[in-house]
Amino acid sequence: MRFKFLTVLFLVYFMFCGSRVVSQECTTYVNPFIGTSNFGATNPGAIAPRGMASVSPFNVSGKQNKLEKDSRWLSNPYVHENTFLTGFSHVNLSGVGCPDLGVILLMPTTGALETNHLKYGSIYKNEVAKAGYYSTVLNKYNIKVETTASTRVGISRYSFPKGEANILLNLGLGLTNEQGASIKVVSPTEIEGMRTVGSFCYYKPEENYPVYFVAKFSKPADEFGVWRKPRIYKGVEAEWMTYNGKTRIMKGYKKEVVGDSIGSYFKYNFSEPTQVEVKVGVSYVSIENARENLEKETENQTFETVYKNTSSQWNNLLSKIKVEGGSEDDKTVFYTALYHTLIHPNTLNDYNGEYPSMATRETLKTEGTRFTVFSFWDTYRNLHQLMSLVYPKQQSNMVKSMLNIYDESGWLPKWELNATETTTMVGDPAGIILTDTYLKGITDFGVEKAYEAMRKSATQLEDNPLRPGVKEYWSNGFLTTQNRGSVSTTQEYNITDYSISLLAKALGKKDDYKRFYKQAFSYRNLYDKNLKLLHPKNPDGSWYEPFDPLAGANFAENIGFIEGNSWQYSFMVSHDTKGLIKLMGGKKQFVNQLEKVFDSNQFDMANEPDIGYPFLFNYVKDEEWRSQKLVKQLVNQYFKNTPDGLPGNDDTGTMSAWVIYSMMGIYPISPGEPFYTITAPMFDKITIELDDAYYKGKQLVIEKTGDSSGKINTIQLNGKSHSGYFVNHSNLVEGGHLTINLK
Repeated sequence: MRFKFLTVLFLVYFMFCGSRVVSQECTTYVNPFIGTSNFGATNPGAIAPRGMASVSPFNVSGKQNKLEKDSRWLSNPYVHENTFLTGFSHVNLSGVGCPDLGVILLMPTTGALETNHLKYGSIYKNEVAKAGYYSTVLNKYNIKVETTASTRVGISRYSFPKGEANILLNLGLGLTNEQGASIKVVSPTEIEGMRTVGSFCYYKPEENYPVYFVAKFSKPADEFGVWRKPRIYKGVEAEWMTYNGKTRIMKGYKKEVVGDSIGSYFKYNFSEPTQVEVKVGVSYVSIENARENLEKETENQTFETVYKNTSSQWNNLLSKIKVEGGSEDDKTVFYTALYHTLIHPNTLNDYNGEYPSMATRETLKTEGTRFTVFSFWDTYRNLHQLMSLVYPKQQSNMVKSMLNIYDESGWLPKWELNATETTTMVGDPAGIILTDTYLKGITDFGVEKAYEAMRKSATQLEDNPLRPGVKEYWSNGFLTTQNRGSVSTTQEYNITDYSISLLAKALGKKDDYKRFYKQAFSYRNLYDKNLKLLHPKNPDGSWYEPFDPLAGANFAENIGFIEGNSWQYSFMVSHDTKGLIKLMGGKKQFVNQLEKVFDSNQFDMANEPDIGYPFLFNYVKDEEWRSQKLVKQLVNQYFKNTPDGLPGNDDTGTMSAWVIYSMMGIYPISPGEPFYTITAPMFDKITIELDDAYYKGKQLVIEKTGDSSGKINTIQLNGKSHSGYFVNHSNLVEGGHLTINLK
């Protein structure tokens, strides 16, 4: 009996996170408020892992708020500093730089019916957010609101006081100014409808699309109806319209209503305090699918049951990495970051496998998961490498989704959102992810098709939506000032071409390997040896002048670079750092120039181009300590257990992936290549549970010994001395034990 008891205790221990608090699950260390300030663009709403539906408090409408959605560029439905809440949206994005979604808003109220959100909105208190759960109390009504979610269903529980109560469903309000909706009361317990979305970055308004929903209520309404607020008309006929511009409330109406500012209400009269649960199923295919999603995922399940299931899903995924040592705040930063990386890419297909295809939005069907929200300009740098290491099955399905998109549209995704291609940002990053995944040992996808797709995007000279200016790129070897962001775009194309060459080599395509390998270093034509920086060139081959290497910081428009300046881009040649060292005149000159980036405050932790810079000192022997010092300093400075605990936009988990790797002591410094660079871990021990369907080893262990404030003294791999500060992926996933000894 004693043996059995100890065995059970041992197993329970390893189900949880860390060594100090064995009774706490990993979800205990998730703080969804991290990133809800400082333009991190996350929200504290309830969501299941990779969920289609999420229930976020919506507090960006109304002058009572510090940041109002129409007062500036705002891409999130919730801001921590704001105080005025106008509902809870059911489809949302997390950590993106452009506004979209934030629609299908529910709001509980009490008293007389009011349909103007600026009048029925309320301040709130007692906010609580966990993985899969959010709650608050609406001061104006003394209503406690609790929310949770399954993959495709958002669930709310409203605790009403005694008396007159209302539940409003507002389709006129959303994060963007996109409009167009329909709504129908099916019964006193059910509403169905549609809301138009698709204004990402306010590009391509002709490509907007519907999100469908079905809402079911646990208690039948005593009264129900719909409302419509028409626009104000002018002219002679308008003089006859006594209702011109006024909200029309249609009590008991059960026909479909179509319009812009429309909604529905359910009214109750409670003789005692009462709870009402509302389930909202969503779909990008049809109302019927939204209803099926709701029924299949949550029918006969209570709020508590759904939350318990979702919390368990979160804990299972988060516990794939276990950390020991470090402070409680360290663990919270780490596991919240891991939580954020498991939101996007998220699920597009319905419970029955149906989803809208790219381009035509024809209904297709998948046997697995069709993923969406591929923010590749951001995520190619580290997020997909993290997925390959910790969640290879998910990464495999993401790659298969990418290839499905290619089948449907003829092109790989660039910045795909809900089966639309936004073409946001520059470069052609999908090929980097495909190569990186394959060379990491995840090969259960159509690699020949993947290569075909990568090659097409790199070489088709006409009508190429992924590489504008590709003809000049191949004729000159680089882009000139006649193309937007000519230098940074050349760099992005180079990194992708290098990845194409790696995959060509692995597949035995020798001629392609030589061609793309040669092209991958063409950025060198833009290197100015006098400035020791990259410098735009004019179409005639001359240097663009006057040129200010500082121009472009803080997202200012400039010639040559996208969202950055020459200092923030000149070292972004991750595939050719050794070549850059030679260009700069050797290791000493390279280190001096790289150090200037940090000494002159040109390093931007809040944006992607230079996030690999802190690790680049590892390429120079005896300078590795600089990387260790910088990484630790940046983690402590920018990543905190506070609402402003991200350096800026999380970029669908990219910044979170950066801090996860940094705290573990390894980083995928060259996207597309299967190796990591090493720095000092911030935990005593990190244990990653490996997927035996893809990797030979059961666990990857990274362990730190010695003085945590010291520099790395020696490194051991599987008990043997390891030279250098780089380690192959294959060595780690065979069951590696990486020991980093500090002095």
